[in-house]
Amino acid sequence: MNGDRHQTPNQNQGETFSGRAAAALITAPGSGQGKSMVTAALARLHRNQGRQVRVFKHGPDYLDPMVLELASGHPVYQLHPWMTGEEECRWRLAEAAEQADLILVEASMGLFDGSPSSADLAVLAGIPVLPVIDARGMAQTFGAVVLGLASYRSDVKIHEVIANRIGSPRHGEMLAGALPDGVALLGAIPRHEAMAIPDRHLGLMQASELPGLDAQLDAAAEVLLAAGLGRLPARVELTAPRPETPPRLLEGVRIAIARDAAFAFLYPANLDLLRAMGAELQYFSPLADSHLPDTDALWLPGGYPELHGATLAANTTLLAGIRAHYEAGKAIVAECGGLMACVETLVDGEGVSHVMAGLIPGTAAMAGKLKALGMQSLTTSLGEMRGHTYHHSELDTQAAPVAFTRRLAGSEAEPVFQSKGLTASYFHGYFPSALAVVAAMFKGLPLHTPEGP
Repeated sequence: MNGDRHQTPNQNQGETFSGRAAAALITAPGSGQGKSMVTAALARLHRNQGRQVRVFKHGPDYLDPMVLELASGHPVYQLHPWMTGEEECRWRLAEAAEQADLILVEASMGLFDGSPSSADLAVLAGIPVLPVIDARGMAQTFGAVVLGLASYRSDVKIHEVIANRIGSPRHGEMLAGALPDGVALLGAIPRHEAMAIPDRHLGLMQASELPGLDAQLDAAAEVLLAAGLGRLPARVELTAPRPETPPRLLEGVRIAIARDAAFAFLYPANLDLLRAMGAELQYFSPLADSHLPDTDALWLPGGYPELHGATLAANTTLLAGIRAHYEAGKAIVAECGGLMACVETLVDGEGVSHVMAGLIPGTAAMAGKLKALGMQSLTTSLGEMRGHTYHHSELDTQAAPVAFTRRLAGSEAEPVFQSKGLTASYFHGYFPSALAVVAAMFKGLPLHTPEGP
């Protein structure tokens, strides 16, 4: 429905991205309110109505974007004023507005939680905020919660709200009547099985593990349509300078990337950057493939190796190939789950031990509780890479780190290990934040840091 979209005249001038599209940041008073599934269902609803929909995620997250990508039909990129940078937040949204009828940004945690918060992103981007509030067990208090969200900061604009998990149409009418002046009820969503997705210790289950998810999203879209959420939010003008073209620091470097149910935590922006820097990307499955591709560098991203320990350990030919790649001094980048695959032993959540690649001495064991969470950065002589950490396992090793990442607040956090061409850590890096660091890692070069050699 291209009539819903207006593109401004200067969009073709080359120096800027510019467009006008309906947009909203979908947020909540806190986690667990249902905003992820509401965002996905909204995306599918408008996509099914013929609109071009683009969805973004505030902050670090791999799992929600998998569902949102399936819902919208487009890759989902991260927006975070610190991790991705303010300029990137602006240009990604403006680029999307050139083609999209609707732009949705799924917030993280509660609207004002964290620094920078989802509210900070909404103000930076100039898009309205649309809270989703779990209304179970509430009547007039619903209005008080909305009033608090709408008045907490004068620069955050809230004109509409979504009530989730209502018990009856009468319940929805009570909630609408309790709203403060200036805020309207966009829709009231009933409790429905289509609005729930299973989760596990790191968050939602991966979209690829839910074979009925596509049909479920269609059903959820119908639930939202019946609840009155078929109307587009307000349109906004989004304009930003185009980013500079990255230097081709990885020209001709072949990178083999592990990608399957055990290793799937990949930011689209990281993949885009590697291609833009001249790298040739290819994918393989440590669960299914017996041999590595012919490659210069190996990337083992995060994921759930602990759920597939027996299969990984049984793939002895592939593990031997990884060891041979390492002994040849070729580059290996291992993040979080990838780090766990590089140690000698992985102990899964049931306490069962599995032999891994053995590039790093020691054991990675599931701890049964969250061990680390937060925004982090790695400072080197080549620049500062920003990113995050989030894991439920802990590493017991005699290997000496070459550096430590730092939490956003400034204290020491995750160790970074290097040997031969290997760089391994629980740290998940956002590659566009440090191009020279990325090039060094995928060329197997040492990272010189203020604390390390």
